[in-house]
Amino acid sequence: MNPCHEPSIHGRQSQLPVKNQNDHPEGKTLIRFMTILGCCFIISSHLHGQSPSFQTYINPVIPGDHPDPTLTKIGKYFYTSGSSFNPTPKIYRSTDLVHWEVISQPVAASWVVYGDGPGEGIWGGHMVYNHHSYWHYFARASQGMFFVKAEDPAGPWSTPTAIRTGPGIPPLGQDNSIFIDEDTGKWYLLTKAGQENNHIIELDENGQPSGKVLDLTWINPDSEGNPYGWAEGPVMWKYQGRYYYSFAEHLVGKQYVMRSDTLTDDESAWTIQGENIFTGPQGLFNRPNHISPAVMLDDSTSWVIAHSYHSSSSWYAQGRQGLLCQLTYNEHGFPVIQYPPGNAVQAPVLTSSGIPWMVPKSDMFRRPDLMPEWSLLGYTSDGTRSLTVREGWLYLEPYGGSNTVLQNDGEHSYSLITRVDFEPQSAGDEAGLWIINGPETLRAKVYSTINAEGSMVCSFSFKNTSYETENKSGTVVWLKLVRNEHTISGFYSPDGLRWTRIGNSIYAVDLDVEQTQFNDFTGNRQGLYVQGKPACFDLYIYRDAYTDIPAQNPANRYGASAASTYLGNIGNNDWAMYAGVEFGKDTSSADAGVDYRKSPAQISIVGSSAASGGTVEVWLDSIGTGRKIADVHIENTGGWYDYDTLHASVDMVSGRHDVYLRFRGTGSEPLFRIKSFKFIEEQITSVNNDLYQPEKSVSFALDQNYPNPFNPSTQIDYSVAQPGYITIKLYNIIGREVMTLFEGTCRPGRYHLTVNGEELTGGVYFYKMKAGTFTATKKFLLLK
Repeated sequence: MNPCHEPSIHGRQSQLPVKNQNDHPEGKTLIRFMTILGCCFIISSHLHGQSPSFQTYINPVIPGDHPDPTLTKIGKYFYTSGSSFNPTPKIYRSTDLVHWEVISQPVAASWVVYGDGPGEGIWGGHMVYNHHSYWHYFARASQGMFFVKAEDPAGPWSTPTAIRTGPGIPPLGQDNSIFIDEDTGKWYLLTKAGQENNHIIELDENGQPSGKVLDLTWINPDSEGNPYGWAEGPVMWKYQGRYYYSFAEHLVGKQYVMRSDTLTDDESAWTIQGENIFTGPQGLFNRPNHISPAVMLDDSTSWVIAHSYHSSSSWYAQGRQGLLCQLTYNEHGFPVIQYPPGNAVQAPVLTSSGIPWMVPKSDMFRRPDLMPEWSLLGYTSDGTRSLTVREGWLYLEPYGGSNTVLQNDGEHSYSLITRVDFEPQSAGDEAGLWIINGPETLRAKVYSTINAEGSMVCSFSFKNTSYETENKSGTVVWLKLVRNEHTISGFYSPDGLRWTRIGNSIYAVDLDVEQTQFNDFTGNRQGLYVQGKPACFDLYIYRDAYTDIPAQNPANRYGASAASTYLGNIGNNDWAMYAGVEFGKDTSSADAGVDYRKSPAQISIVGSSAASGGTVEVWLDSIGTGRKIADVHIENTGGWYDYDTLHASVDMVSGRHDVYLRFRGTGSEPLFRIKSFKFIEEQITSVNNDLYQPEKSVSFALDQNYPNPFNPSTQIDYSVAQPGYITIKLYNIIGREVMTLFEGTCRPGRYHLTVNGEELTGGVYFYKMKAGTFTATKKFLLLK
């Protein structure tokens, strides 16, 4: 193939107490006045400056695989990293501990020591600031520990430097973290290398061992009856002058902590809390451990990041997800963490600084280098990808047979879209979208290729199930992969407008449950890949606004609860957030660099109500302080399972946004249910649809197509009586939806559309028009 063919702040403000003046009567009067004034300010701030979007949160705040997390506060920012294993590692940044963004990758996949296999790559990882530099410490599996340095956490980062070993230095192992004693200015590497190998190693100004080592091997002797298992993932922090050292029993075991007044390896100086640091009722994440060091905020609250699998065994392959947990101290001065619940909890009193919720990001490939959200899979040469060979396209070249760019696959539902330019030469040549599991044994994918007969096809496959459809679009084709829980579907399109399903949907639950050994538990990844031959990709869309968005899987919510197929228990002022929705750019834009030329005219919500109903307010980026773009009214539909499709016009939207649905209504009973929603494009999307001269009076009508039978094209005429949302869909003889012929808003008048049957098999089809309460169905015959 020729490759040439500071943001606005949304969040709560700190509330400062009024200082005592004195006991003089005038002072007390002033105190009362200032107290009233302060209360008025706080109330006003709550009503006008804060958003309920940021007052609470549900876990995980870093969905997808985020094992062995660490946490550091530097200035106004918080940073976290951890193990990445075969995918290249990431450093995340936040201002409120809830909303995170990826800012850099401290270790390049082209590092000669990187490795390439499940469970290899980077273990652990902790970024700190010391001696006027940023340092990131990590382990390379079976190769020892290393660090990189930078002048800025966004990089560039230095080539890894190995931590010196030799006489007096114990085995360094895999798990690691850094502790800086702010009282003494000294810093330490905490390391664990199997049982009987826990140590605290003092570092010098060059980041290397100074020679002083504290031996803590008494924590986890390799003997029968050892209560603390592997004592892995050691971290340390200081609170009220005392040292707290915390470790995990093993991968999913208990979390323990011990305390000492001095930093020493004398066992008698340490008191171990013999119970799990996590307590209370267990929620969706029932085995959290491997906590980060605790970080204290200005309001004296303390917080950690922990990792945990989802309690449902069918979602193990999302990996050990990043949970935000508040840490408190009991009457004995030992830390306690409540098990993370499945509902909303109070967020830290911090500002969000406009950082969106952490999900995979759409990419139009307009940068000179890859976004830091993208990881590579194992050792990968720098010359196998480019964003400059063809402007606005990502060029991927196979390395060792294949190549891929990946992001965390952390959510239960989304739609992925790409446009690929690919010239396959054999059945083994592939380019497209995929989801790949941690052990790299299972792949759900939709791709462009050549079949055994030498014809260009678009294929969709998982394990032993594979479908293909003839590709008459040529080398450039659009591909879409849609996930709804464990069910995955594949589509292709010649133009990104008319989508054709490739075969049937596939129930791919094995992708989410099948793992092998513990170091493969890295979670699934999603992204773009090539195999056999290079390809160019024009864009990557995550959560397309114009594809159904299942309502039962919000990224964050308050009040409402998720059921198996809908969002329910909805009351007044409840809300749900769906992260990273990509709207594209205004279709009227003259910008030649616009890749995804789409713009919404309406929102469509599938809902039901057996009560009085209510209103759905649609907000972008935050409630109250963001932008409201629509109100959708849901009335009583006759029953909770009697769903109707409701529509409302939306204001102009472009780009990527977190979409909030806030629910309004009266009464104490649930208002309605929502099954799904999507946005309807402003421009006609499905076919060439030309308006006849408007008539003064027309009725809704769907005419018989002409000619009939036909090959390869036919025309369908229809009439619209009043402005509104219209759909015309095509079904096969067994009632399965084949494609949408038209979907959008129409003014009153006569219309026609042309159906091209080149990509359909011969036979009987039905086409159905729906406009409000009007429905009509006709039959046609395609001869081939």
